[in-house]
Order: sequence, then C-alpha cells, then structure tokens
Amino acid sequence: MSNKADFRKIGRSSVCSEITEDEAKILAGIMGVRELKDGELLVNEGEADHTLYILADGKLGVISATADGKQNLVHTMTAGECAGTRAFVDRSPRKATLRALGDATVYMLTPEAFDTVVDAHPRLAYKVMRALFRVTHSNLMRMNQETQQLSNYINKTQGRY
Repeated sequence: MSNKADFRKIGRSSVCSEITEDEAKILAGIMGVRELKDGELLVNEGEADHTLYILADGKLGVISATADGKQNLVHTMTAGECAGTRAFVDRSPRKATLRALGDATVYMLTPEAFDTVVDAHPRLAYKVMRALFRVTHSNLMRMNQETQQLSNYINKTQGRY
C-alpha cells in the first residue's frame, strides 16, 4: 500500500477519463490516499466534508438514511467511480454515508488542493469539471429513469405487472 495516488488509476476513473498521463500525474501529486478496512466509515451523511473521493480499489457502499433512521444501501461503488461531486462543487453537506465493503483504497481531492490546479493548470481543471458535470448528469438521468419506472409500476402503465 502506498501513501501516494497512482496516476494510472486516476486516469482510468470516471472523473479523469479525458486527461493525459501528465495531467494524471499532476492530480496524483495533490491527492490524498486513504486505506479502509472492511466496514470502515469514510464519511457520514450530513457531514460538512467537501472532499471528492475516487475509489481506486475495492468497493464502497453508498448508504442513505430513511425518515425512520434506517440505513439503506442504495449503490455499491466499484473502482474508478467517484463520490461527493455535489459536495465538492457547491460545498453542501453530504447526502449519503460511504462505508468500505471489504478492504478499499480511496483517493481524496479537497477543494483547496484543486484550487491550485485551477490556478496553475486551467485546462486540466476544465477537463475535471466537465467530467464532474457528466457524472452528475448521468446520475440524475438514472434517477429520473428509476422514478419513471416506479411511477409506471404504481400507476400500472406502460408495462407488464
């Protein structure tokens, strides 16, 4: 295990799909690394943590609390996926808890560290922000589709039930 982010894994992530190897090395130089054991908590829902997380290895459970306080696994992240795009961009509280499902390695990018990229490498910053928009838009489209499917099921329209 290393305390330095692997630029190759960064380059294969959903947030950095269009960056060059040299650009991935720049990001690797400013990212933190955290090793998680099975079941270890990365971040709690509601926290004011604005870090962007890129899952380098392993799996993370994305967990959301229901109104009655029950914890529901809503997604299992795999290597290359990122979490915290909204909190990273607009500095809002976390909307979900992230917990390791087995051992995992997470790369961390704080807004303060990313500000150094904005100043020194604006084209790289643009590519990362464009990718963050794509990830967020993809999540929104998936949620809209799931909402429509649920509505169809409840209203017994457009399908077999």
